[in-house]
Amino acid sequence: MFDSLKKWLGIEGVKIEILPLQVVKKTNKSLHGSLRFGSMETQTVEFVKVKIIEKYSRGRGESKLIDEYELGKIELITPFDVVKGEFVEMGFELPFEIKNSEIDEIGAKNFLLGGLVGFAKKMKGAKSEYFIVAEAKVKGTVLNPIDKKPVTLI
Repeated sequence: MFDSLKKWLGIEGVKIEILPLQVVKKTNKSLHGSLRFGSMETQTVEFVKVKIIEKYSRGRGESKLIDEYELGKIELITPFDVVKGEFVEMGFELPFEIKNSEIDEIGAKNFLLGGLVGFAKKMKGAKSEYFIVAEAKVKGTVLNPIDKKPVTLI
């Protein structure tokens, strides 16, 4: 009974890992990466979702605001088995679109205002961080394995 509970909760089941990504140019509009799956028990992965998230924060202290934006998402829906003690690697291409704020658009269009926009953002404490999130749906489990890695967009 304890083994079936562990399987149902995903304990000792499939683990997902986003393999290290290199720096990605924003102008590329897509990034290439790989996922690695491993498991202590043979299980079936039904599908995988991969997305890129922008975490945009501004302000300081108690007035700090944080928003998250989904810049791109793919679903890999071909089921596959992860055999006990073996690794499965899967490549992916994730298209994305950067969402610029109005002030960023002004700075990008006008060279003279670009420095002023950068200074204003620094004074407000505005910054963006980017993450790749991968989640797999494993047959017969309730808790899905997930991995989150930062990525640098330049």
